[in-house]
Amino acid sequence: MVYTVTLNPALDYIVFVNNFSAGTINKMKREVVEVGGKGINVSIILSELGVKSKALGFVAGFTGDEIERRVSAFGVQPDFVKLQNGLSRINVKLKNCDDNNKISETEINSNGPDISDSDLKHLFEQLDELRDGDVLVLAGSVPKSLPTDIYERIMEYVLSKKVKVAVDATGKLLTNALKYKPFLIKPNLDELGEIFGAKPSSKEEIINDARKLREMGAQNVLVSMAGDGAFLVAENGNLYFCSACKGNVKNSVGAGDSMLAGFLAAITEKSGDYEYALKQGTAAGGATAFSDGLAKKSDIIELLNTIIKVK
Repeated sequence: MVYTVTLNPALDYIVFVNNFSAGTINKMKREVVEVGGKGINVSIILSELGVKSKALGFVAGFTGDEIERRVSAFGVQPDFVKLQNGLSRINVKLKNCDDNNKISETEINSNGPDISDSDLKHLFEQLDELRDGDVLVLAGSVPKSLPTDIYERIMEYVLSKKVKVAVDATGKLLTNALKYKPFLIKPNLDELGEIFGAKPSSKEEIINDARKLREMGAQNVLVSMAGDGAFLVAENGNLYFCSACKGNVKNSVGAGDSMLAGFLAAITEKSGDYEYALKQGTAAGGATAFSDGLAKKSDIIELLNTIIKVK
């Protein structure tokens, strides 16, 4: 079983506008409401690929009820801690298309409800059900009401179990978790730059940074490079590369989460086949990037069947 943790889930209110102009009235071309949160995105793509998962985290109010309903509709089992006060977030995402059909994205994200010590204790009690061989995904930022070392606390809590932990986070949230030897981390180039003080500008620098992260504790380091493909420095010591899929990019939200889900789904199916996992992860990320929302299985399989062979 795969467990995903989304500490601050949201409803994403996505508004499509042509030639947006600030300070005036703009008419929507169309609007979409989707459930959001990095861990939830991972669970949804896992479900598309036939892998069962349980979504953990915190929800509150009528927006929290809607998050649970939508998560369930995707075939994911919701097991969120329900907070007594506040509302789960509504994030506004503006997608503007100009006269040249160039799409720009603007996001306004809310803070979300406060989480008490008793609510946090409840989450840790839920972690007791994890068993040897399960996968735990820690993805996204940490709400202000939670301790900044929450990922470390969670990893320490499950340390006695043979659980594969995947961490998709930034900065110190990621580097501080490395001492617990996560099974997988997925930095992009900007995040490598944040960690090491300079964004890598060559293939050699990217690989060198990824290997440093392995030395710091990560078992597998998956580096996503958007249109330039992805590198994987695997626990077996091998280096893998996969070129990016070709297509019309419509959406960046959830593409990285989809890559993570595609990789993990492949590992659950073919343990140790990192070449195949990188291919499927790249295909899943590309399929979401080429869609208005998260990818469907058919789109992922189509790209997987046409992807360039990993070198």
